[in-house]
Amino acid sequence: MRIILTIIFAFTCLHSWSQGHVNPENINMNKFRQLKQELPTPNVYRTASGAPGHEYYQQRANYDIKIELDDEKQIINGTERITYVNNSPDNLEYLWLQLDQNMRAPDSDSKLIQVERMENFNTLSKVHRKMFEFDGGYKIESIKATNGEDLVYAINKTMLRIDLEEPLLAGKSISFDLKWYYNINDRMKIGGRAGYEYFPEDENYLYTIAKFFPRMCVYNDVEGWQNKQFLGRGEFSLPFGDYNVEIKVPEDHVIAATGVLQNESQVLSSKQRERLAAAKKDFSKPTIIINQEEATQNEKTKSTKVKTWKFKAENVRDFAFASSRKFIWDVMPVKIDGKTTLAMSFYPKEGNPLWEQYSTEVVAHTLEVYSEHTIPYPYPVAISVHAASIGMEYPMICFNFGRPEKDGTYSPRTKYGMMSVIIHEVGHNFFPMIINSDERQWTWMDEGLNTFLQYVTEQKWERNYPSRRGPAYMISDYMGGDKEIISPIMTNSESIWQFGNNAYGKPATALNILRETIMGRELFDYAFKVYSNRWAFKHPTPADFFRTMEDASAVDLDWFWRGWFYSTDHVDIAMTDVKWFQMNTGNPAIEKQISKTESERTSDYIGNQRHQADTNKTRLERRPELADYYNNQNPYSIESADKEDFEKLNNSLSREDRELLNKGLHFYELNFENIGGLVMPLIIKAEFTDGTEEIIRIPAQIWQKHNYKISKVLYFEKEVSAFILDPYLETADTDISNNSWPRKVEPTRFKLFKEEKMNENPMQRSRR
Repeated sequence: MRIILTIIFAFTCLHSWSQGHVNPENINMNKFRQLKQELPTPNVYRTASGAPGHEYYQQRANYDIKIELDDEKQIINGTERITYVNNSPDNLEYLWLQLDQNMRAPDSDSKLIQVERMENFNTLSKVHRKMFEFDGGYKIESIKATNGEDLVYAINKTMLRIDLEEPLLAGKSISFDLKWYYNINDRMKIGGRAGYEYFPEDENYLYTIAKFFPRMCVYNDVEGWQNKQFLGRGEFSLPFGDYNVEIKVPEDHVIAATGVLQNESQVLSSKQRERLAAAKKDFSKPTIIINQEEATQNEKTKSTKVKTWKFKAENVRDFAFASSRKFIWDVMPVKIDGKTTLAMSFYPKEGNPLWEQYSTEVVAHTLEVYSEHTIPYPYPVAISVHAASIGMEYPMICFNFGRPEKDGTYSPRTKYGMMSVIIHEVGHNFFPMIINSDERQWTWMDEGLNTFLQYVTEQKWERNYPSRRGPAYMISDYMGGDKEIISPIMTNSESIWQFGNNAYGKPATALNILRETIMGRELFDYAFKVYSNRWAFKHPTPADFFRTMEDASAVDLDWFWRGWFYSTDHVDIAMTDVKWFQMNTGNPAIEKQISKTESERTSDYIGNQRHQADTNKTRLERRPELADYYNNQNPYSIESADKEDFEKLNNSLSREDRELLNKGLHFYELNFENIGGLVMPLIIKAEFTDGTEEIIRIPAQIWQKHNYKISKVLYFEKEVSAFILDPYLETADTDISNNSWPRKVEPTRFKLFKEEKMNENPMQRSRR
């Protein structure tokens, strides 16, 4: 519908919006209120800008560890000396250590707190798993001072407290020794982030070992001791330190580990050392150190002798390793910021040909992209180890799945799943291994930030890479779902509904929207690098991230953090109405023709048609003497008075006013409703009748005073045929059926599918 605006001397305000009186109790519900009470008060440790304060401190824990892997009984035996440095201003009466293996102890709370129904045990395999008993957990044999005296300690599930005779004073350190062992879990039977996989065909084991030693808890200005129990989901909060680790394994085993191998000449053959030396100079492709034929032969040896591998790692927060006689090993150097890092992969023949072709290349690619967006990768190695199940990350090393079929073929899902998990787990070197957030408390700070950069890295690997998370439209179904089973991102790790969507997908999408739509790439990338550099090798909190992103960009994002991170609101912004206006030019030649055209549009009204058919003659037609001036005058004819009036108007206007009237501008009042509650920018595409189009981007601040209903007037020199809201699917809008004018019916596409697994992958089918 076209509405004529009558202009006399000036073009005045067309529309104003009023929501009426605002009750005082509703004032603080504004979606743009600042994050004040939600964030901790800045202090000498953490500033209001999001940077470490001038009295920021963090503790340090150095480890000297000796362990033996029993390949016959699948047991880890170990001793360790911990040197703990108290850099805090506080005197510590006791020390807390993490006993994460106790999550698998027979009396573990992790089992007891699982919510179960009988329908969860509808197969024999599930019943067997329910009844499976495993003697997991640490067996602590002794904890002693360096003089040999026993220390007093107490164990509370997954936490161990050492009671000190004298408080550990600020600025002082303490060393003590522990002896322990535990049974390694079969990760294929009972799951786990680490453990072993047994290969019955060649009667060998592949060990991926982590959380294998009691580790110090973090003590800081935010939590005090972070001694929240480990229940399996909330991961780890750990201080930095230096590690010297000796690992005794069967003589024919090969080890991949955090850090740098210190005794190559004792554990590697001369041929392996020669290949490794050559590999360090070849930046063009991975070099095989142990090839498949050699690894296959090695599987058959089963040596009863042992050898000790020695590793050294500096300024890391953890240590992990993998050991097997099945390993193929390849290496490729990567140049980052003038320094060389060795990208490596260790994998059994079951991983080929996929792993030999892709794994190390993906490691190298990940280091390059993440270094570009955060800080230059600082460590000397980065390792990807093949494991059959869940991926997991540790400093310089990660365990990744992705196994081809036995005939060497694989599906796209297997290929890209493997590549994505390698990117993700190698990326964890940056979040949280270097930018060391508290995973036990806030999963999203490592998983969400990492998943965001995983998406960026995937897209830089291959055009149209099939990423599973990142783009806004991929999270809309989740955000628009049942709020009973959706948690705010700012929810503790153990209390989250829909863990993957909450801690990985939604924060990654939020950052992607910040980068592409809210801030723009230049501002976002700069602020993100500032955050990464500020908090590299430190312990950031959510407030530090939120504040830094604003401080480094001059963009007020409190509304964004509140909506995306503190609420379960979703994006559903509807274009409820569009009104079309044009200015009345006063020119009778133009205006009377427009009036005639509009009158003709109503002539097809059904009532008019039926009156014409039902009425033989009207009264006026029967008695023409009743007609007067108005019946005989053509309302659309231009009379001399019309011309005179137009001339007077024209003479009264300035040249600028006449030019404005003669432009023939089209004004459109667009009305919007925030149905989902989450305010977002308005990205509007105007499509014109001449086939051209224009994009209008309106910041989210348009909702500042009116959080739920707003209107906006746009004007163009051309007539608009359609408006489309969020045309590029940038905002995670959950219902795009109300995003267009005139309204469009959006089809819902679905596929019929069989639930059973396909008998062959595309590679196998192509061979037929």
